Amino acid sequence: MEYNLAPSILSADFTHLGDDILAVKNCGARILHFDVMDGWFVPSISFGIPVLNSIRPLTDMFYDVHLMVQDAERYIDDFADAGADGITVHAEACTHLDRVLDEIHAKGLKSGVALNPATSLSVLDYVYEKTDMILLMTVNPGFGGQKLVPAVLDKISKLRAILNERGLSTPIEVDGGIHNETIDSVIQAGANVIVAGSAVFKGDIASNYRALTAHFPEAAEDGEHE
Repeated sequence: MEYNLAPSILSADFTHLGDDILAVKNCGARILHFDVMDGWFVPSISFGIPVLNSIRPLTDMFYDVHLMVQDAERYIDDFADAGADGITVHAEACTHLDRVLDEIHAKGLKSGVALNPATSLSVLDYVYEKTDMILLMTVNPGFGGQKLVPAVLDKISKLRAILNERGLSTPIEVDGGIHNETIDSVIQAGANVIVAGSAVFKGDIASNYRALTAHFPEAAEDGEHE
């Protein structure tokens, strides 16, 4: 299984956003996470299409756009045109989830479905084959700096078991409350795409990145062969 750290620019320093993005790219990051909030589906408002459009030329990283937005299908075309590589929508915010995933694929993008901590995995039953990544929120969305909800660890394990039973290798992404003290628990539960914000961008970015990725099983295996 491939593991990836996806730094969330929500916690970057926007006075030099480009420098922060290049710093994680130079560390080896392949995925950059965009937490887009609308002030409706979640209380906070973050950033949107102009920011994505302005930083798209900086890197060839996979731009992972997480729409914490009500009726996200309204914005698929705009985010695709701005440079998204993948768009993740919340099942709770989409009346016709199946249709929305089709619309994302029609734009040539990877599709993702996000679930809040209290949302049942059953909402995925009929869209597993259309979902390129599943994002399990490990906090209730809308604010940074929250503590990981422990009950989600069991949810991650159950989802990994379901995917294995179906013969699917769909990545499980987790977002919220991830730092050096919690990352092992989500990896052990079955997550393999790890979103981290302040744990990456607060302080020395390179040191933070190395410390977090050192928890990945593949990093441990590389160490065994040194």
